[in-house]
Amino acid sequence: MLAFANAKINLGLHVIRKRPDGYHDLETVFYPVKVTDVVEITDALETSCVIRGIDVPGSSQDNICLKAYHLLAADFTLPPQCITLLKNIPVGAGLGGGSADAAFLIKLLNDKFELGLSLGQMEAYAAKLGADCPFFIRNTPVFAGGIGDQFTEIELDLSAYYLVLAKPPVHVSTADAYSGIKPVLPSTSLKDLIPLPIREWKSRLVNDFEQTVFSKYPQVEALKAALYDAGAVYAAMSGSGSSVFGIFEKETRLPELEKENQVFYNV
Repeated sequence: MLAFANAKINLGLHVIRKRPDGYHDLETVFYPVKVTDVVEITDALETSCVIRGIDVPGSSQDNICLKAYHLLAADFTLPPQCITLLKNIPVGAGLGGGSADAAFLIKLLNDKFELGLSLGQMEAYAAKLGADCPFFIRNTPVFAGGIGDQFTEIELDLSAYYLVLAKPPVHVSTADAYSGIKPVLPSTSLKDLIPLPIREWKSRLVNDFEQTVFSKYPQVEALKAALYDAGAVYAAMSGSGSSVFGIFEKETRLPELEKENQVFYNV
């Protein structure tokens, strides 16, 4: 039994304040895109995780999918499973690939073994694995607050546009992204900015991580500029980087960017 676990992009991102627990409150909009990993579960003699495709840092035995399996196995009698993960979503790119894999694994287990979990219950399990992990249970556009774990569904449909996603050959750590951040309460919430015409996003929507990441990794900034030069009506870094996406009004191919970057079309 398998599922296609899709990535997400962030439309705008404000880091609002530092919390007493050391985390940061933020606001952003998560939007699902069509760059996918494949997650498969099959009956086995013992539970394991096999990773294929692009390299993933660390041991497969520490993979978040295994953590998701053991989380449910603590509450339900689950037979051993071989979890096969075909990685295609770039790692360290601000696309939520690991969280997506874990959330879709939870949904697979719920379906295969008829656990009867509601969407809310699956979200509660996913929340134990990562702040953005519950987003991938419902997998619809949301305004996210808190530490990126409090969701409000929004009406947003970009299907009339052509999305291009580019990942440069750099990995941006969360520590790097936060190193230059000075939390500020925005004058206008993203909740109020997202309904504006997309052509107005360029001058209104910001990702607070861009300034720090661009200073450390100028190739990321260059990617954003290249997308605008190619005609994007809006372009931005996703999350804490390093991927950058562009929203175009018509089909666009960028062979020059493909020479040094991983490029996904019509996502």
